[in-house]
Amino acid sequence: MRAPLSWLREYAELPADVTGRDLAAELIDAGLEVETVERAGADVRGPLVVGEVLEIEELTGFKKPIRYCRVDVGDANGTGEPQNIVCGATNFAVGDKIVAILPGGALPGGFEIGARKTYGKLSEGMICSVRELGIGDDHEGILVLPGDAEVGADAIELLGVRDDVLDIAVTPDRGYCLSIRGVAREAAIAYGVPFRDPAAVELPTGEGPGHPVAIADPSACDRIVLREVRGLAADARSPLWMRVRLHRAGMRSVSLAVDVTNYLMLELGQPLHAFDAAKVSGQITVRRAAAGERLETLDHVKRELHPEDVLITDETGPLSLAGTMGGLATEIDDASTAMVIEAAHFDEIAVARMARRHKLHSEASYRFERGVDRELPRYAAYRAARLLAELGGAEIVPGESSAESPVAAAAIPLAPDYPDRVAGVAYGRETVVRRLEQVGCAVAADGDALAVTPPSWRPDLTDPADLAEEVIRLEGYSAIPSRAPRPAAGQGLTPVQRLRRRVGRALAGAGYVEAINFPFAAEKDWDALQLPAGDPRRRALRLANPLSEDEPLLRTTLLPGLLKTLARNAGRGFGDLALFERGVVFRPDAGADGSVEVTATPRPPVDRGPSAGEVASLNAALPDQPERVAVVLAGEREPSGWWGRGRPATWADAIEAARTVAREAGVELRVAADRHEPWHPGRCAALYLGDELVGHAGELHPRTIKAYGLPPRTCAMELELRRLGEPAAPRAPHVSTYPVATQDVALTVGADVPAAEVEAALRDGAGELLESVRLFDVYTGEQVGEGHRSLAYTLRFRAADRTLTAEESGAARDAAVAAAAERTGAVLRGA
Repeated sequence: MRAPLSWLREYAELPADVTGRDLAAELIDAGLEVETVERAGADVRGPLVVGEVLEIEELTGFKKPIRYCRVDVGDANGTGEPQNIVCGATNFAVGDKIVAILPGGALPGGFEIGARKTYGKLSEGMICSVRELGIGDDHEGILVLPGDAEVGADAIELLGVRDDVLDIAVTPDRGYCLSIRGVAREAAIAYGVPFRDPAAVELPTGEGPGHPVAIADPSACDRIVLREVRGLAADARSPLWMRVRLHRAGMRSVSLAVDVTNYLMLELGQPLHAFDAAKVSGQITVRRAAAGERLETLDHVKRELHPEDVLITDETGPLSLAGTMGGLATEIDDASTAMVIEAAHFDEIAVARMARRHKLHSEASYRFERGVDRELPRYAAYRAARLLAELGGAEIVPGESSAESPVAAAAIPLAPDYPDRVAGVAYGRETVVRRLEQVGCAVAADGDALAVTPPSWRPDLTDPADLAEEVIRLEGYSAIPSRAPRPAAGQGLTPVQRLRRRVGRALAGAGYVEAINFPFAAEKDWDALQLPAGDPRRRALRLANPLSEDEPLLRTTLLPGLLKTLARNAGRGFGDLALFERGVVFRPDAGADGSVEVTATPRPPVDRGPSAGEVASLNAALPDQPERVAVVLAGEREPSGWWGRGRPATWADAIEAARTVAREAGVELRVAADRHEPWHPGRCAALYLGDELVGHAGELHPRTIKAYGLPPRTCAMELELRRLGEPAAPRAPHVSTYPVATQDVALTVGADVPAAEVEAALRDGAGELLESVRLFDVYTGEQVGEGHRSLAYTLRFRAADRTLTAEESGAARDAAVAAAAERTGAVLRGA
């Protein structure tokens, strides 16, 4: 919301010396997010004056019209003589009042003005357009002022060239601040000065009914008001002051009718819409869309309507998407002289869903989504009609049409000391009442408690916590004392937290970079991962109010976010990547028909910690949220350099990442070949702890790589941390002081025998003297025969209490080979 300071001053009697920056500081203290303060026109320097065109000489011989003008600027030039100015615009004539800047002045952007010879004539200044003055976007010609403008007057003050504009990021709970009315009220409270409500206009009495109107669906709209005007001058233009204010607020001037509705939306916060009365047939009705209905909106898009869409209709069908955008068929054009002004209060959820459904976000929908004052439509519609009458010569047709579904105001019970208990500050009953009345609440005594009725413009105030927040923010967050929390001695991190940190440090030490992604996903992610129908990972919770319609689901795996991050980096030239992420995934239970079951979540109070029973009920309502760790790798795992060629990342690196995580948990994983999406069917490993599956690792499927735009041969790993068992405190391993005995064995096995099975057999057969076993060579060729391969292992033996003899280490080796031969059919090569 862009709020010019001059506009705010019209309704809040701010001290004369208050600047935009001063006001921004006060509003920030009151909880508003003022992002910037633009000092519009601060670099403009005079003399910038009102002039009258006395003579115009048309210069010839140039490719474009050039005029040599004599302009009366009064005494602004110090001589009283007319100024001679060369100008290329043709939209003004002799006798017109214009804005001229004289030599020595400067326009916005530091554009210095001097006397110079151009087109063979000496030009002593410049005749200005609104764009050059920084008060509009119109560049079609020179700004022509009303005839009553005084020659020689200071145009900077006259036109409001200088102004401070506050740019406020309005949070969803502060919808009332999407208006000058709301911001001015906050400014008046901040400075303790009177506030004049722009909506406080006296409505005419004794009027009969106007254009017929009805509400067919009270759940979509609980109030609509119509006002009709006729006889609007077709050539009527918006006054300059209105165009300047619209420009300062970030909107362009279109026509008088459109400008009036936009102006009042910015000033009051009530979106309005004007229909061409000649194009409306019969009763106007607010209803939901019917099956098969279509509407071409003002942006020239023909839209298929959804049954939940809220429409404003007449006897011919839809006229507009309520609170979002009007229809093209009833658009105000240059020939429109009679119009029906509509002001309504639509359901914020219905408008928000409709705007997202049609990807059609407007200034009107932005306000309705955040809550609009239900009592405003009557006043806004009448003010719009009155402005059209004053500025465009229109006649207000007697009669106001209205339809409404009554909504009773509900009082909120509030203990006077509740804000004190929330903030830890003693405000007192008197302060609580005063602050709540300042924001417009009606406060009545109800025994020892207070009965607080929020004003119509504050739909966000629904419970005592909201009221306490109002008191706290107006009293100042800085008044809340800072107290460092005092943790109980000797507790520190939990074992799970320690494991989480150790895993992060270990992966970072292995060359991985941590990525933190949003926990959201989309249906197309399941297709990109090649997940089959019925895969549990396709069963995801859908958010009721997603940040993005492109990702409305809660993730069931960490891989989509990591793969998108990898693709984004690779697309920017960083092809050698190793990323990891730790985080929860969301695995809801399935119903009998396979659909996702959602349990209503209880809402505990906020004035105390939840009880054990409340925590249990909250946990029972939540889906299973296991914590996982995942890695993705692409490009070179070991970089190339002067030392030689690097090594590309392979599926083995993904498996090693899983082993790195397991070592931090104090366990050892078993690896077995598997087929599991999204991994390559021939390069996928299942990771087991004992007989329990804890994750998968390997090279991704080529179709998944193509779907995400990843580098070739991208690898990934994902495992579940809680399946690694109860985290144990890390302990330093025992280091024997006795020497190691090394034995190498080469075993010939069938090509389809996994190396992991051979290694497991060697471990079991070697017994407790075996310290480690490592595969150091794989050979296939004529010497081992077709359908076979040779696996060479290094076995390291060591005893904790003695030096092993050759006979002992040899016997352990023979036992290991015998076990491998029995379980896998391995044959000692060369035997």
